[in-house]
Amino acid sequence: MVSRVIPVDPFDLVVIGGTGDLARRKILPALYRRFCAGQIPDDAQIIGAARSEMDDAGYRDFVGAALDEFAGAAGCDDRARFLSIIGYVTLDARGDGGWAALAGRLEPGRVQAFYFSVGPSLFMTIAERLQAHGMAGPDTRIVVEKPFGRDLASARALNADLAKYFDEGQIYRIDHYLGKETVQNLMAIRFGNMLFEPLWNSQYVDHIQITVAETVGVEGRGEYYERAGAMRDMVQNHLMQLLCLIAMEPPSKFDPDAVRDEKLKVIRALDPVTPDDVVRGQYLADGDRPGFREHVGNAESTTESFIALKVRISNWRWAGTPIYLRTGKRLRARTSEIDVVFKDTPHSIFGPEAGRHRNILTIRLQPNEGIDLGVTIKEPGPGGMRLVDVPLDMTFAQALGPDAKDVPDAYERLIMDVIRGNQTLFMRGDEVEAAWAWTDPIIAGWEEAGKDPIPYDTGSAGPEEALALMHRDGRRWREIRV
Repeated sequence: MVSRVIPVDPFDLVVIGGTGDLARRKILPALYRRFCAGQIPDDAQIIGAARSEMDDAGYRDFVGAALDEFAGAAGCDDRARFLSIIGYVTLDARGDGGWAALAGRLEPGRVQAFYFSVGPSLFMTIAERLQAHGMAGPDTRIVVEKPFGRDLASARALNADLAKYFDEGQIYRIDHYLGKETVQNLMAIRFGNMLFEPLWNSQYVDHIQITVAETVGVEGRGEYYERAGAMRDMVQNHLMQLLCLIAMEPPSKFDPDAVRDEKLKVIRALDPVTPDDVVRGQYLADGDRPGFREHVGNAESTTESFIALKVRISNWRWAGTPIYLRTGKRLRARTSEIDVVFKDTPHSIFGPEAGRHRNILTIRLQPNEGIDLGVTIKEPGPGGMRLVDVPLDMTFAQALGPDAKDVPDAYERLIMDVIRGNQTLFMRGDEVEAAWAWTDPIIAGWEEAGKDPIPYDTGSAGPEEALALMHRDGRRWREIRV
């Protein structure tokens, strides 16, 4: 397989918050890798903007250090070529300092994108200043990071604020999960293969599991996580997006609004979640490793680091087929996967001694991106009809050979989509609001009940009660494994 790289036209990209952690770890290395791949032209312009007093040369040193630490094996014969398109402007996001200088650095007549790599509290003031200094034209694009609100009211307010200065087609609400190769493959698997789509419904699917497990805690993010918790940080956006892609109807075409229309229908078809269908947990200290409450600096914290939910969709395709979601910190392994568990055969001709066997389609998002389909075959050897489940495995690194290592990461793809003006993998405003409208009552329910999260051990699969959430339905979670 030969990977195709389609260069983009020259552009200006301003990273507001260009000295922050996200810029260092993700945005700048992603741009460097796209430059090395030949997708970004030499006359493009990448400008960092932040409060720190710095000139172009100082910022290039900063970028070089970030690339050394986070760019991995990617590299160019001449890194200086990339650094030559890097610039910097000292900027006061809450005042007027630096905005005129920034406007003077931009090249008229080309795409101008502004990446808001800052907290949501600054979105409005930045939008106002872009407008006031003539940088909010019809070809301007802005990229905003989550959290996009913390409830329905705040999300609506943010949407309304940005809409004062930018059309919906100019706003790119980024969720890096949607940029993952395997997430996009969900649509290719479903809508590009006649094999799966006829079976993708409640008649043949017993249930679906979506798991996003992490081995790290919230160290370094304690203040944020104490306010957000796993529900706001992970379920309302990342897991919701995976749920939409796995459950949506076929769009009429692969078009930004056609795809997002179908995702929105899924969210609006979600049933309310009862308190009995929610399990919240909080990781405990482990030896010298502090627990969640130590990390957030609150000995009486009632914020969850783990959550599991049973979700139902009231539409013709999925009525009667539950979808189980779980995500948590300090779990057994770092893994993100979707398991589509098909129903048993209506009748087994092999007798009870053959055991129970099911087809399971597993879509692995990380760490080893790929897909496998569990099928039942006869175990080799004499002595009767013994059945065994084996995977038909398509691990990208094996199936695609050397080109697999060149698959762009999520931020590379999404930033280039911004420059190209493709919003397919970005959330629309009404989609964000619908997700919060479903999420808010769940949060209100446990706040009214006043129940603390259930403690769980580091390195486990979460609270035992999460296992019971499925056991009572005669089902069990798939093992969290590397």
